[in-house]
Amino acid sequence: MNSTRIVSIEQLRALLPKTAAEALGVEIVSVDSEHIVLRMPMSDRARQPLGLLHGGISMVLAETAASLHACWNVDLSRIAPVGIEINGSHIRSASEGHILAKGKVIRRSSKLAVHNVEITHEESDRLLCLARVTNFYKVLRDA
Repeated sequence: MNSTRIVSIEQLRALLPKTAAEALGVEIVSVDSEHIVLRMPMSDRARQPLGLLHGGISMVLAETAASLHACWNVDLSRIAPVGIEINGSHIRSASEGHILAKGKVIRRSSKLAVHNVEITHEESDRLLCLARVTNFYKVLRDA
């Protein structure tokens, strides 16, 4: 298999089709070796019954940000980052506008990547959720 080392935002964007992130309208805004920012429009797909941002969607955004960022500078033909732990504290909610997921590496080793992810309301810059996500770097058998 050819090397598929992820080193550009375009390569990360190519991972989104046919995923939950695509269904929610998530886009990758920026990425570098230490950070990633995702943006999602608040829509009916992301609401709970009272019209607010569903807490599970915040977790989807956190997991997506951390898992995509765990791919950074990794050869996906040999290693697959897989989420093994997530936790989040829901601080506030939103009912309109855009939601940002801002991920930052806390620790990265050959086996694990740990990220803190802040979910914020773009227009008000209010913090909605704090999450921590751990990804395990699984070596693929055919590698």
